[in-house]
Amino acid sequence: MIEVRRISGALGAEIAGVDLSRPFSKEDLAQVRRIWLDHLVVFFRNQELTAKQFMAFAEQFGEPVEYPMIEGIEGFPKIIEVKKLEHERVAFGGIWHTDTAYLERPPMASMLLAREVPPVGGDTLFANMYLAYESLSDGMKNLLLKLTAVNSSTKADASRTREDAVKGKEQKQYVAEHPVVRTHPETGRKALYVNSGHTVRFSGWTDEESASLLKYLYEVQVKPEFTCRFSWQPGSIALWDNRCVQHNPVNDYHGYRRVMHRITLAGDVPK
Repeated sequence: MIEVRRISGALGAEIAGVDLSRPFSKEDLAQVRRIWLDHLVVFFRNQELTAKQFMAFAEQFGEPVEYPMIEGIEGFPKIIEVKKLEHERVAFGGIWHTDTAYLERPPMASMLLAREVPPVGGDTLFANMYLAYESLSDGMKNLLLKLTAVNSSTKADASRTREDAVKGKEQKQYVAEHPVVRTHPETGRKALYVNSGHTVRFSGWTDEESASLLKYLYEVQVKPEFTCRFSWQPGSIALWDNRCVQHNPVNDYHGYRRVMHRITLAGDVPK
């Protein structure tokens, strides 16, 4: 029996009563996908999956793809290890962002499986980009609907968080332009689609002209009432919708290890 427990008013739900080491039935898969689309990010507890089982779970939701910056774990090139070790001070991806928005076809979704977690800290925050867009005035919505944004893999705020993880691998710069407001292909809802990790300016605008409006949008996107917070345990899994969700791993556990495995699922060209 699938059970659902919301974890905040804005987004997020824990799903219980499932064993992810086994394939879903057609009916259960459809139900879980509906729950995911309704809540934007869903969480599963106590799922001690092997890498093979984790990949099989991901393949039920979409097409796993390789992450462009980091090589996958041995035997599974589409599973990357996201880790912060005891001596490190910077957390991988430790900034509000949407995964790889600098690609022409950003991922539909991301999955994260906790392998090792610190005794305290290391939570992840998530934010609802539907609510961020819907909170804006009609005048601001009309302006943003006309704009596209330039997204880059080398924006300093985000690239600094990858330095420990990408050592020894040649880094390529990726740049893509996407609508500032995208329409979700499955729900039809509009979501604000800029992020402080990768968006550098509006298309046709200078960096200076873009800066103040982008700063305002970044502040709107992460208002507390648009967010939820998830505390990890070994075997916890998060599945979030990159088309309408941002996330931020909280870097508050210096001196401890945190090791996660991540899979990203292929998406479409934002419209």
